[in-house]
Amino acid sequence: MAQVQAISSCSSVNLLFRGSVKSSHRIQDKFWCSKKLDSLQELGVKASEFNGVAIAHSSSSFASPCATHAIQAVLGNDKATTSSTVILEKPLRKKLNKVVLAYSGGLDTSVIVPWLRENYGCEVVCFTADVGQGIKELEGLEAKAKASGACQLVVKDLQEEFVKDYIFPCLRAGAIYERKYLLGTSMARPVIAKAMVDVAREVGADAVSHGCTGKGNDQVRFELTFFALNPELSVVAPWREWEITGREDAIEYAKKHNVPVPVTKKSIYSRDRNLWHLSHEGDILEDPANEPMKDMYMMSVDPQDAPDQPEYVNIGIVAGIPVSVNGKELSPATLLSELNEIGGRHGIGRIDMVENRLVGMKSRGVYETPGGTILFSAVQELESLTLDRETIQVKDSLALKYAELVYAGRWFDPLRESMDAFMENITKTTTGSVTLKLYKGSVSVTGRQSPHSLYRQDISSFESGDIYNQADAAGFIRLYGLPMRVRAMLEKGL
Repeated sequence: MAQVQAISSCSSVNLLFRGSVKSSHRIQDKFWCSKKLDSLQELGVKASEFNGVAIAHSSSSFASPCATHAIQAVLGNDKATTSSTVILEKPLRKKLNKVVLAYSGGLDTSVIVPWLRENYGCEVVCFTADVGQGIKELEGLEAKAKASGACQLVVKDLQEEFVKDYIFPCLRAGAIYERKYLLGTSMARPVIAKAMVDVAREVGADAVSHGCTGKGNDQVRFELTFFALNPELSVVAPWREWEITGREDAIEYAKKHNVPVPVTKKSIYSRDRNLWHLSHEGDILEDPANEPMKDMYMMSVDPQDAPDQPEYVNIGIVAGIPVSVNGKELSPATLLSELNEIGGRHGIGRIDMVENRLVGMKSRGVYETPGGTILFSAVQELESLTLDRETIQVKDSLALKYAELVYAGRWFDPLRESMDAFMENITKTTTGSVTLKLYKGSVSVTGRQSPHSLYRQDISSFESGDIYNQADAAGFIRLYGLPMRVRAMLEKGL
């Protein structure tokens, strides 16, 4: 009599064969883990290999499919002992029905599609958000997605929503991260993630996935939005799970799974582009001592090559929100696009900074934000007319926290929403227009006006007036300086 007992890592499975061995050669069969083991045939093991009865016993069900693992089996009787290997497929990490993947069509997200299917046994719906990254990045996406194994591609134009509901509130709040960064990527992630949650509901998905690495900020921004809007969704982050470590591994995986590898030239920089900005990271920029190469920039000309004549632009603002350029009212996205073009040709909005990432490390990035730089200058300048000193100071202090929340992915945090309500209320009189001069990378304010201006020429004039009596300043100074005077008297023993 011979006995075989095999234990699978897929689940608790025992194979028991009774009978004499017909031959002593190695037995090797493959099988896919089926939903339920009802018969020996489902295991793919041939009973004809044994002279006797084969019995299969399972104490649990399998998920399908599984990738390669081996069962080592020992055949033993009175006369001979031999070993047998049954090849199992790798067990699923978790069974999901349908996953919505943030998809760009690049190598990483193209590889994620078959990886999700292989490791989670799910359908994959690719989702692409148009946030102004450019028409070239959207071309041919459906064919790429389906060639990678996706069942569907969903593309949504989010440009107007992005500018109106995300960029303009940050602009109104004066949110700038670490004195320089105008939050281009930080603002884009929550609008994309929100749309993914919407698509998941529409297609009946039970999970969402993204291609963010485990070292950056974007993984946090996506997932906090998922948590806030639908905590029941599962989140899959392949870069924190898989064994792919770089571009070459990804290409090899793509070839193995018959995924067309994008043939576009690999940029030496890591870039993120949307309607607000274009960021550059990597390569020589990883050394903060290196000057960026001139040909790296894409949204703006070198200030040295900008026109020798300045250009004037007038920005119309209502309640802290831009509404017009040079007297022409435009939609939010169109207005920003217009200013990107104007600012870009004058080399406006280049920022080179070392920032503190949320995950703890420092990183160096170069940002092009031509239109955004113009708008920040305009709104802040108009506030100098419409807000008093105490209000500006409080607003500026809150703007720091507001920017930090946005940078950290807490867009849907009640604290940010409450702060936004304050910003909306405090800027309701910030209405008017500002004229700016653009010249070789610089933005200069040449004029500003508002029907709610707190500036009074009859008061501010050096000429004497009825409202402000200069003699009153003497009493004010004595009272305002009283604490300093008392301290000095104490130190001198007076």
